[in-house]
Order: sequence, then C-alpha cells, then structure tokens
Amino acid sequence: MSQTPARNRNLFSTFGGVFTPAILTILGVIMFMRANFVVGRAGIIGAVIILLIAKSITLTTTLSISAISTNMQVRGGGSYFLISRVLGPEFGGAIGIALFSALALSVPFYILGFTEALVLSFPALAPYFQAITLGTALFLFSLACFGAGWAIRLQYLIMIFLFLAVAVFLGGALVRFSPEVFVRNLSPSYTAPVPDGLAGVRFSFWTIFAIYFPAVTGIDAGLNMSGDLRDPGRSIPRGTLAAVGVGFLVYLAQMILCGGAYPREQLITMPYELLHDNALFGWTILVTLGVVAATLSSALGSYLGAPRVLQAISRDRLLNFLRFFGQGSPGADEPRRALLLTLVITIAVLLWAGNESGGASLNAVAAVITMFFLYSYGMINLAAFTEDFGDNPSFRPRFRFFHWGSALAGAVACLAVSFLINWPTAIVAVLLIAALLWFLKKHHLRATFGDARRGFVFQSVRNNLLKLRSLPEDPKNWRPVILAFSGTPEERETLIYFAVWLEARRGLVYLAHILVGDFAELAPRRPAAVRRLIRFCNDKEIDAFPVVVVADTVEKGVTILLQSTVTGPVYPNLALLGWSKNAGHLSSYATQLRTAAGLGMSLVLLESEQAPDPEKEKRIDIWWRGQKNGDLMMLLAYLLTSNWQWSHSRVRVLRVVENEAGREPARMALEELIDRARVEAAAEILVSRESIVDIVHDRSRDADCVFLGFDIPAPELEREWFRMYGRFVKGMPTVVLVNSRGHEGLLA
Repeated sequence: MSQTPARNRNLFSTFGGVFTPAILTILGVIMFMRANFVVGRAGIIGAVIILLIAKSITLTTTLSISAISTNMQVRGGGSYFLISRVLGPEFGGAIGIALFSALALSVPFYILGFTEALVLSFPALAPYFQAITLGTALFLFSLACFGAGWAIRLQYLIMIFLFLAVAVFLGGALVRFSPEVFVRNLSPSYTAPVPDGLAGVRFSFWTIFAIYFPAVTGIDAGLNMSGDLRDPGRSIPRGTLAAVGVGFLVYLAQMILCGGAYPREQLITMPYELLHDNALFGWTILVTLGVVAATLSSALGSYLGAPRVLQAISRDRLLNFLRFFGQGSPGADEPRRALLLTLVITIAVLLWAGNESGGASLNAVAAVITMFFLYSYGMINLAAFTEDFGDNPSFRPRFRFFHWGSALAGAVACLAVSFLINWPTAIVAVLLIAALLWFLKKHHLRATFGDARRGFVFQSVRNNLLKLRSLPEDPKNWRPVILAFSGTPEERETLIYFAVWLEARRGLVYLAHILVGDFAELAPRRPAAVRRLIRFCNDKEIDAFPVVVVADTVEKGVTILLQSTVTGPVYPNLALLGWSKNAGHLSSYATQLRTAAGLGMSLVLLESEQAPDPEKEKRIDIWWRGQKNGDLMMLLAYLLTSNWQWSHSRVRVLRVVENEAGREPARMALEELIDRARVEAAAEILVSRESIVDIVHDRSRDADCVFLGFDIPAPELEREWFRMYGRFVKGMPTVVLVNSRGHEGLLA
C-alpha cells in the first residue's frame, strides 16, 4: 500500500493511541443507556453470560490482532490492513468496505445515544432532538478536521470525566445494594414492561445480545489508529488487551451492583435515570458529564477510524471509484475526503432517525452495527487462523499467547452468534460481503500483498499429497491427469480445449511446451515461456498447469516431460498429442508414442481443425472394437459430455459384425456393457464386410467427435500405420484416437 509522505505524521504512544480511544469507545453509550436495560431483561445471570460471550469474541479477536500485528510492519487501515495482508486484497477489500460502513454507522449511533441521554437529563430539550443530533455531528466533524492529535488530547480530558462518572454511579449502586433485590433480579424477564419507544418489540436472549454487543466493539478504535502509532507492533497488543480487561471489570461490576440495587422495572424503563439520580453524594452532574464524554468520545473515535479505513482501501487501488478518497491532507496526511463522506452518512442516518427519542432508532442502528462488526471480527480471526494453521515460516509473531485454535473458535463464534441474533439479516450480510468479494475478484485486482492464503493452501496440499501417497491405487479411483503437448498455446487452442474437456474438472491438465535448442542460450527464455502459458490460461479461463523444458530435440524434450512431470503421487496417466501430418517426422513421432507407452501412459491423439460450436446439439460416436481401448474411450466420452459445451450430446457406441447371426448377440453384449458402465449411450450394430475405414467415414462423417482405438506401431510398421490412420482422420470431423494402458476402470 502506498503511503503519502507526511512531514508531521502523528506518532502516538500505547496509552494515547490505542488504550485511550479503545476504552472510551468500550465504556460508551451502552454503559449508560443500555447496560441496565440488559440486566433487567436478561437477569443478572443472563447479562453476565452475554458479557462473557461478547468478551470471549473480542478477546479471541484481540489475540488474533496481536499475533498478526506483531508479525508484520503495520500501516494505516487497522483491521482492513491486517485482513488484506493475510487473506489477500479481495477478502480485505470486501471486509474493509463492510468495516468502514460499521464505523461510519457508529458515529450516528453514538450521537443518538448522547442526545437521548441529554434529553433525559434535560426534558425541555426534547423538541430539539434532531437539531441537537445534527449540530453534534457537525461539531464533532469540525474537531476531527483539526486532526487526530487534537482529538487524542481532548480524549484525555474526556477519560477523566468518564471514570469519575463510573465511580459515582457504581458507588451509588453499592450503597443501595440489597441481597433480596439481587436474588429477584437473577433470572430473566423478557415480557416485562418496556419504555414507550420500544413498545411492540419482542425480546429474547439474542436480541438483547445484539443490543449489548456494540459495548465491546471498541477494540477497533485503537487498531484503526495503526497508521498514527509510534510502534504499532508493540502498542496494538498491549493497549487493546488492557482496554478489553478494564472494560470487562467495569461492566461486570455494573451488572452485579446495579442488578442488586434497583428493581427490575426501573432497570428496564429507566436504565440511564437510575445512574443519574442515584449518583454517590448526589453528584449527578458527573454522570451527565460522563455520558456526554463517553458518547461524544466514542463518536469522535469512529469519526477518526472510519475515514482512515477508507483511505487505506483507496490507496491500495482496489476500486477505481474509491481512489478519490486516498488523498491525505498536506503535512499530517489526514483523510479529509473520507471524513467528508463519513459526515454525509452520519447526517443521512440522523435524518432517518427523526426527531423523537425513546430508543427505537438507537436499537435499530445497534443491530446493524453488531452484524458488521461480527463479520469483521470473524474475518480477523480467520486471517490469524490461516497464518498459524498454514505453518508459513514467515509467521513468527512476537506475541506468544496465541494459538490457531482460539482464532478458529473466535471465527466460528462470530458466524454462529450472527445467525442466532437474526438469521435473515446474517444471510443478507453474508450475501453482501460475498457479492463484494465476487465483484473484486471479477475485476482481477492488480494489488498483491504476499498474503497467507498461499501458505495455507500449500500446507493443505502437502498434507493431502502425503496422505494420497499412502493410499493404494485402484481402477475405481482413476482420474484423468493429462499431459497435453500444447507447444505455443495460441497455435493449438483446440487441443488445449479438448484437454480441459476430457479432464472435466476431475483430474489435472499439464500444458507442455518444449524450447528446442542450446540449453545455455534458451534457459533464460524459459520463465517468459512459462508466464506466457499462465497468461494464456488466465485469459481463456483454463484450469491447467504450465510445464516448459529446454532440450536439444523435440524427442528428448518429450522424454524429459514424460518422465519428470510429477507432483508427488500425482503423475500424468494420459498423454495428449496432436495428430502428426508430417510424414518426415514420423519416426520421431512414433518414438514419442512408444516412450509414453513404455512409461505406462495411455495415449490420445487428436485431429481437429477447430472446436465445435458450443450452442449446437452434438453427437459423439465411439467405435467399439474390444475392451482394450474401449473402456477408456467410453470414459473419455462420458467426461466430455460433463462439460456444458457438450452437455446435450447424443452418444452412440457402434460395433461392426460380419453377418446377421452376430448382430443380436453383439447388440445384447454392447447394451449390457453400456448399462453396467452407467453411461448414457445408444448401441448400434452394423453388419458389413467393407473396409472399417469406409464404414467409419460413411456413418460418422456427420458426427461432431469420433473416438477410435489404435495400437502403438512397431518401428518396421510405422509407415503402414501412419497411412492407415491418416485415412481414418482425413476429411472427418474431430477424431480422437485412443490407446489405453488399462489402468482405468469403466465398470468400477
């Protein structure tokens, strides 16, 4: 990711850059406006369980963040940067956009919470609810425009007021604590009275969880400042873990003390007023200042975080229309353009929320934010799991308190909880992220980050290859592994297409190219030849692996390829060559066939001028002359019809007998074979004493593909062999000549 040089770039410490914004976001609007409501609804036991589940998700995510951030040089972009550098630009971009949306929506969420608390403290302000929200949004926007340095300094003052507020409302609950009230409030009550603004809402454990979960999502506030930290690898783990721990203790104390101090109905209907009216020593002003400080600081933290995520995505140039937001301000490199977009989203949500308090808007926005954050946290855990489980040698985090098991558990928990909260919304969120992922993949992103997916896949391939090596081979498990001698790919496209069609996503295709000449001269050109084959495959969307060798002659090159193209226990079992029309090269060509046969490989020789029209209904003819080559021909014809271009083909299996007496037995035998082979085909018996060449020409000239068996010629019979099969292919449509080594099992 390109970074704009900044002469006065921020260099915050662990306390100022990570702990302060994180703890101020964690101890935010939920603590004042919804924590008591959660206790009243779910009961003390249920509330503590909700706290433990929520904190376990953020704790595993924090461990994953710590592992990844201490394994690389962290730049701006927070969670987006970590995900994109591990799972690649497509996953990073999809989650990054979702994360930006979550942070941008957090701004109006906290502003709504602040305004609701203000109106509850000063009821005379109720008619001006929307005006206050809009004015607050503009005020915070102005603060953010001054830069992160000013915002962080302001947050130090805010934190003092916040902890004073926590002290007085916890102290007030402590002096009113009653064991009897505590016992009565242990169990849940999801049908108790509700505030007017929440009338008609049906509550359950998971809907309460969704309302509460934003309380623990503040870990992003510090992480999103990653580009402004002096030492991100050191500050992010320490500051985030400290914030998670302090937040857990404060929320646990609030649930226990308030649950034992106030009646359930008041906890539900007056969650904020209880804290305000019962403050220790009557210092209600501190609670008012605390909620103002908490909500505004959380909103300010999201105002700082969201633009930085969008700026990082834009600078990676994943999507052209986002590049506008990558520009930073002169000097400090502040994301002013992305900040302006965040303001637009904030104003739009506040206008939608309307001019009435009561909590419905707050809860609706909280549920949306919950879903977005759950998936971003899940993807961070998946990224850490991929790094560790993939055993990449490059994964050497300085943070030692991490295991892939915790990351996997965190990822699964995020997905499971999202569906338990609201499965239709969870599915919609998954589909939206999947659509973004598909969109980014379709655009063939040029950005590459050396992500960990390759290591993860490599480790999986290695383990599976070792397992495959220990399993015995059997005709039942035969799969086509095709070595196609494609040469220059643009000149033999039809052969390559047939290789892919005959493999039908059931095996592997290797595209072989031989550079003929002096090794010292041609070796430097080999990488370019490999890249050319890869580019051809990418452009044509062909699933194949390029293999390029340098040899003195074509014959030697073929021998090298036939012997050396192997991936552990996976090696080519079928060599695909074009039919040679040059009689002058006959001896070399026949030698290549004998070499392949000597190495136990079946052979397919293809003669085709061009690939058939994919839209046309096609016919495939198989000329049966015994099971020596017939089994493989039948299997290849079946695999050919597995491709959409050949999916509606009609398959005929033809056999020639010399007299009428042999017709019926031959038909019955062939139909029985087709039935046992479980292949859709029609048997056709021909009675004729004509030359087989004439019969094939007469009956299959109008077919789209014709399968014929052949034998490997002895050296002294090469010319006769070449003339005979040359007559078969001349003037015909696509002809596939097959010679089987007998490893496949048609009837398996």
